[in-house]
Amino acid sequence: MSDLTARQRLDTPRTSRRRLSFTVDAETVGQFSESIARFLGTGRFLLWQSIIVIVWILLNLFAVTLRWDPYPFILLNLAFSTQAAYAAPLILLAQNRQENRDRVSLEEDRRRAEQTKADTEYLARELAALRLAVGEVATRDYLRRELDELRDILNEMRPKESPDGSKESSGKSHSGERRSKRSG
Repeated sequence: MSDLTARQRLDTPRTSRRRLSFTVDAETVGQFSESIARFLGTGRFLLWQSIIVIVWILLNLFAVTLRWDPYPFILLNLAFSTQAAYAAPLILLAQNRQENRDRVSLEEDRRRAEQTKADTEYLARELAALRLAVGEVATRDYLRRELDELRDILNEMRPKESPDGSKESSGKSHSGERRSKRSG
């Protein structure tokens, strides 16, 4: 039994089998089926189909020499059955592909909505922080009022000139008065 080759042994798989392999690109088939499904759903297709059926029936009823499908129009019925047999799966395939696209789009919309919500919440927090910070910042009117009070205090503390040209000191300290005015 040791003389058996790998080809003769049953526990060793064959390495090369010559098979006819046929590969189909799923995307190409899907695009083709969608184009057919789109065409089957148009008014143009229904118009052409109606014209063909009417001509078919009229020729088979009234043209004596051209009767290839006499009444009850079995060949026409077979053509419709074949069309329906192919149209239904093609339409379903197109619907499945559209459903997949819709699902991907919905997931993207959800992701964007979540991001927008997070961004909005962040901006709301930042705006609230800015409002709190602005409440603690000195305003222009407050600074003007404080500077006016300081100028008044400095003017009062400056020695006044007497009519003879000498400077007099008022000798009074108004800082206590000003502080009470500011606080009140």
